[in-house]
Amino acid sequence: MNINLKSALPFIKEQEFADWQHKALQALSELEGRGGKGNEFLGWLNLPSSITADEINALKITAQNLSKGIEIVVVIGIGGSYLGAKAVIDALSHSFNALLPARKSPLVVFAGQNISEDYHAELLEILREKSAACIVISKSGTTTEPAIAFRLIKQHFEEKYGKAETKHRIVAITDAAKGALRTLAVQEGYQTFVIPDDVGGRFSVLTPVGLLPIAVAGFDIAALIKGAVEMEECTAKSEASNPAVQYAAMRSALYHGNKKIEVLVNYNPKLHFITEWWKQLYGESEGKEHKGIFPAGVDFTSDLHSMGQYLQEGERVLFETVLSVKQEQHTLTIPKDEQDLDQLNFLSGRRLSECNKMAELGTLLAHVDGGVPNIHIEIPTINEHSLGALLYFFEKACGISGYMLGVNPFDQPGVEAYKKNMFALLNKPGFEQEGAELRKRL
Repeated sequence: MNINLKSALPFIKEQEFADWQHKALQALSELEGRGGKGNEFLGWLNLPSSITADEINALKITAQNLSKGIEIVVVIGIGGSYLGAKAVIDALSHSFNALLPARKSPLVVFAGQNISEDYHAELLEILREKSAACIVISKSGTTTEPAIAFRLIKQHFEEKYGKAETKHRIVAITDAAKGALRTLAVQEGYQTFVIPDDVGGRFSVLTPVGLLPIAVAGFDIAALIKGAVEMEECTAKSEASNPAVQYAAMRSALYHGNKKIEVLVNYNPKLHFITEWWKQLYGESEGKEHKGIFPAGVDFTSDLHSMGQYLQEGERVLFETVLSVKQEQHTLTIPKDEQDLDQLNFLSGRRLSECNKMAELGTLLAHVDGGVPNIHIEIPTINEHSLGALLYFFEKACGISGYMLGVNPFDQPGVEAYKKNMFALLNKPGFEQEGAELRKRL
């Protein structure tokens, strides 16, 4: 992975960036020394290098067993319990995976990431016609959205397959010893994997939370972990060249220069959910105490025809981080047309990837000229190894950035506010008075 800051450096003073690099190195030392805020949730820090071959093998065996004779595997989770797996699976899958006539692995779909009645009703409609299994992910087992979805899926499985068969079609990923899902898994005899106590949801993609669904989808989790291990080693170095230090330092410098919005840009639609995962990672980690960069995302060149105008000439309170792919997997050239009515014959014989790259570089230059700093991150290609490295890079830089901001990057107290209001409006026992007050306001 390569990080290039030259299109952001002109927007800050040279000495100012050197100062922010120094602060980033101090934050890295605090992170590695486990002496900062939220240090009880740093299990992700050395997670890649601590994963054993036996643990990888156990996940692979479970994935194989869960896939036998199965057409669809439903992964139930919300936030970090689904976004990491979704990001990796989408990035590595055929763009039209659901339409392929034959697949080597089950189709992985997701539930419990919303409370849409239509979404879950339509999922159950499909499951009536398909052989299915389920991975349910929740540390507590009481998070509303996935708990509702699991009730629906469990009921459907037991009605369709019977209780005895259902227990072989469900794997629970949950707390090691406590919680509603752990209790249910023991009662029903589900196979289980553990969510480590010291790893928060948005940092959990390299635990069974992410690894089991990715393995079920047919991808090489050992290669994913290998990429993460290499990045773990690289970003542990107390050096200014450390890419996580560089990224965190530049983000902080731009933020304190009134750039309050970071837009993650990609030029490959396979990376759309990498952006969604990144948005949760940074938004939930930094958005505290009325501080933090607002994380947004765009898919180019598509969004150049919807958001391009604003990015070029709107409020100058944003910067872009461009996630670039050096080499695409396929080769496709533009054909020549004898009439040339679209006047594109000058492109005939050229690869689409060349056109895409020139769009990327042209946009970067235009946006810089328009007053938008650009950070450029390039991965060699979209494969397990590169994605493992990228995910860990973003995690490490997030920890450094959070400490530089002065917040605890590893909690999320603000997430509870909507839940309390929702429970009150639904007349949950114990919330009656709050519910009455809220309904007056509505």
